[in-house]
Amino acid sequence: MALLPVEDALAKILDGAAPHAVEKVALETAHDRILADDLAATITQPPFDTSAMDGYAVRASDVATLPAELALIGTAQAGRAFAGDVGQGQCVRIFTGAPVPAGTDAIVIQENVEAIETAITVVEGFPDPAHIRRRGGDFTMGDILLRRDARLTARRLMLAAGMGHAKLPVYRRPVVAILATGDELVPPGTVPGPAQIICSNSYGLAAMVAAFGGEPRLIGIARDTRAEIESAIRRAEGADILVTTGGASVGDHDLVAPALAALGMTLEFWKIAMRPGKPMMFGRLGSQRVLGLPGNPVSALICGRVFLAPLISALAGHPEEDIAPRAAQTTLAIEANGPRQHYMRATLHEGSGPLPRVTPILSQDSSLMAPLAAADCLIVRPPGAPPLPAGARIDVLPLDF
Repeated sequence: MALLPVEDALAKILDGAAPHAVEKVALETAHDRILADDLAATITQPPFDTSAMDGYAVRASDVATLPAELALIGTAQAGRAFAGDVGQGQCVRIFTGAPVPAGTDAIVIQENVEAIETAITVVEGFPDPAHIRRRGGDFTMGDILLRRDARLTARRLMLAAGMGHAKLPVYRRPVVAILATGDELVPPGTVPGPAQIICSNSYGLAAMVAAFGGEPRLIGIARDTRAEIESAIRRAEGADILVTTGGASVGDHDLVAPALAALGMTLEFWKIAMRPGKPMMFGRLGSQRVLGLPGNPVSALICGRVFLAPLISALAGHPEEDIAPRAAQTTLAIEANGPRQHYMRATLHEGSGPLPRVTPILSQDSSLMAPLAAADCLIVRPPGAPPLPAGARIDVLPLDF
């Protein structure tokens, strides 16, 4: 099977990928979710004319000429309205957030008043209309203030709460089952024996899944037997996506593809024209999409960023710009690229020009996790790309997860 270009592979993976399920979640769990329907206000805000200042609620006609003496007949405070009407020559002590009493139409700030127990004298200044926040000044019942496909940021969640919503309709997070395979793998916290290594792929991929809007489900490590791999694949039933790492090549111990085929997977492609990450597989097992990533940790995470992140984002309803490449300016000369699309680990810095500056990490060895952890982006070098001088424009994929 020939090496498939990255763009063609991604198109196959994303074919038909769209949010297809909606759920209602509580406000406190809705941060960063994607709204699945337009949201209308259930109340008017403010629900009544309210004071913006501490002072006295008065009739404007009573303070048109100063000084003005008024009888103090009560108090209004936030949560406790003054119950009566205010007549000519009367006033009510009022605090910020309190409803403006009936019969009054102005607020005199307390700094402009001399007060005794039962009366005040307004000695200077005139009421400012801004001292009263009018009913509906923010929004009114029925106003559509949040649109479908909006990301629920902290600001939007505050607005949704103020609109009277305790639960919000959002696109369901796609469930991503993550399976590591290999006789050599042991869990973190275990002292590796001879010929063993610690399983790290699953944890990096799980964090990435969550960062891009998915719900990770770790289903453990499967040893290199058909029976154990098939049993682990069955445990992923119900997940939207199954991600395997390791065992996706064609060696004698690469049993993932045969196990998946035995359970009914239709293979769509295997081997990508990219580095690192050439031995990557994609297929469909019923309605479940299956991504078979390399066992090499760096290759697995880079393939995850290139292919899995866009798939999760599409199923979760996230906008395409969340995963799209961004422009930068290289600080170093970069040599010509070979026949496979190259994803070079790099770091971004603020520059003096309109674009951030990007510097490739010194070692691009795909077996090294420490340089990948030090990177915050991937430089994307298309197949056959010519050499670039320092200062050239270049595309990068952020690694901000």
